[in-house]
Amino acid sequence: MTALTLSTAALPGLRADAIVIGVAKGTASAAGGPVVVPGAEAVDKAYDGRLAGVLETLGASGAEGEVTKLPAPTGFKTPLVVAVGLGTQPEKDAAPDTEALRRAAGVAARALSGSKKAVFALPMTDAADAGAVAEGALLGAYSFDAYKNGDDAGGKDKKKNRKGPLAEAVLVGVPSRDKAFKAAVERATAVAEELNRARDLINTPPNDLDPEAFAAVAQTAAKEHGIKVQVLDEKALAKGGHGGILGVGAGSASGPRLVKLSYTSAKAKKHLAFVGKGITYDSGGISLKPAGHNETMKCDMSGAAAVFAAVVAAARLGLAVNVTGWLALAENMPSGSATRPGDVLRMYSGKTVEVLNTDAEGRLVLADALWAASEEKPDAIVDVATLTGAMVLALGSRTFGIMANDDTFRAAVLEAAEEAGEPAWPMPLPEHLRKGMDSAVADIANMGERMGGGLVAGLFLREFVGEGITWAHLDIAGPAFNEGGPFGYTPKGGTGSAVRTLVRLAEQTASGELG
Repeated sequence: MTALTLSTAALPGLRADAIVIGVAKGTASAAGGPVVVPGAEAVDKAYDGRLAGVLETLGASGAEGEVTKLPAPTGFKTPLVVAVGLGTQPEKDAAPDTEALRRAAGVAARALSGSKKAVFALPMTDAADAGAVAEGALLGAYSFDAYKNGDDAGGKDKKKNRKGPLAEAVLVGVPSRDKAFKAAVERATAVAEELNRARDLINTPPNDLDPEAFAAVAQTAAKEHGIKVQVLDEKALAKGGHGGILGVGAGSASGPRLVKLSYTSAKAKKHLAFVGKGITYDSGGISLKPAGHNETMKCDMSGAAAVFAAVVAAARLGLAVNVTGWLALAENMPSGSATRPGDVLRMYSGKTVEVLNTDAEGRLVLADALWAASEEKPDAIVDVATLTGAMVLALGSRTFGIMANDDTFRAAVLEAAEEAGEPAWPMPLPEHLRKGMDSAVADIANMGERMGGGLVAGLFLREFVGEGITWAHLDIAGPAFNEGGPFGYTPKGGTGSAVRTLVRLAEQTASGELG
């Protein structure tokens, strides 16, 4: 993990590998050229006020994600200046928003992989700005190298020559003794570290992360942070009647688990329950996925990873709210013991489900966990899942959908996502789609109409939420795993989608912002 430090020292005297500054894309009134933003005054002065012109000569425009490197001016102890684009400046002298700062810091941190130390001189006028820069730098510096070991075919030591992540990020111009700034940076550190732990879990190959292994990771973290943990194995799940989780895991040699993580605060007045889908590998089961759709299915436990990370982050931050996390863990495999299309499962709630498609398995494990969460009568339940390809078709690869049984709560979750910097969109739960899940032999089928499949899945889950309990469902199938190139502070591979939304929701609940 990249180390994070604060400094009030003058830029010219700081020793580092690089100084990171921000540049915006100028408005039409500024002739469209790059505009150097606050934080880089000392660098601009050393260039005799011509820094913007120099950057433009080098091809910089200030576009979001753009990186321009140039030699540091005479008199600086740091050899390199890295100018990172913040995007179009909304109006003259307007400060960049926190998400723009977060993305810029992430881009810079990734561009400086292999460096020992970088100074971030981005605009940080208040604690929120400093927290955004800190979070962006820590998330952008992330890399997953656990399996990159040994020599290549030519006998060259790849591990020795491989670039590691940026070792240290220094936030300059931040008053280190100011309580608000210090708290913002400490919060950013806790959230980023847990989000990166979620990314590690998502990126871990399924042969090393089965349900039992995931549960063990959760147990270790819970012990470290004073979180109560309970793990139900196959025997306990069978005794309790968790037919959904058992049915999905029936075809695998690796048994399923239901993990309960409980963080409690003596100051808490509210209780939130987070429920995560944790399919450590999804082959589709007997309804086997076609070729080309299996390779990234280690990421089907991203919802559980997000819930796990959020609970630990809440504990580290000492939030005045009780948070219970439920990790519904199973491996969906085809075998002689696997659940078949046409089988009927008796769920933990007592309802029966006709399984028409074993690749619609996430809703089955979530159903059991939702009912278990409902038994504790929390003030609200939020489930997180890489649930449907239909949601990816609807919203693309960077936005998750939000469904809920309460419009006010859905709006609150959306607000939390926006404040956290996570793209999300409210989705409906049309009542007419429920009829498509009627079954001739069971209480409900696990499939309904093909069109609007993401909404159908949400309606199915609603059936397993206790009466009178406020609930929201986050379908993160699109943004959970980035198969393209990195952007902003988002790496290739596991992203940790929804972690920051859940943490923000817990913070709002603790502070009384969320009723």
